[in-house]
Amino acid sequence: MKRYAIATILTMICGLFACIQPQKSKGYWITVVDNDNDRYGYVNQNGDTVIPLGKYPICFTDTFTNYAIVLKPNYGIVAIDRQEKILYQVYQLDNGPDPVLEGYFRILKDNKIGYADASTGKIMVTPKYDCAFPFENGMAKVSISCSTQQDGEYHTWVSNQWFYIDKKGKKIEHKNE
Repeated sequence: MKRYAIATILTMICGLFACIQPQKSKGYWITVVDNDNDRYGYVNQNGDTVIPLGKYPICFTDTFTNYAIVLKPNYGIVAIDRQEKILYQVYQLDNGPDPVLEGYFRILKDNKIGYADASTGKIMVTPKYDCAFPFENGMAKVSISCSTQQDGEYHTWVSNQWFYIDKKGKKIEHKNE
């Protein structure tokens, strides 16, 4: 009797899964590199070219699902969607895009800094800060009014109006430095 009950339950569960239509996946694109000529592009999972070699001088994103970070001449480092529309500029650190920390990276729009989610590419904190550090322990130090001071070959941000935000962009009221 127990075997019959278990078999019935398993049959019902399998039947439910059979009725569920699988979501159509957009698939993924993979970076291809012509090292001899220093050219980058993307192919889909079938090996078909979707972005030809050389269209972008550098493709920073290895696996292009929802968005990719590329170097676009006259624009800098940008995030693009599947139609190659520029979503926003990516904050540049040294010679590459801002590193992902705590799932976010910094972005630029109209010379203001905000944050995007690394897994989706969606803007999570609207760019409105003159200076903004990466997230650490769930918060980021930001300022709406700051200046840049040269310190040898480096620069530092100076402000009397620093405050902290959470990952939704909400000001954290009681953060002690």
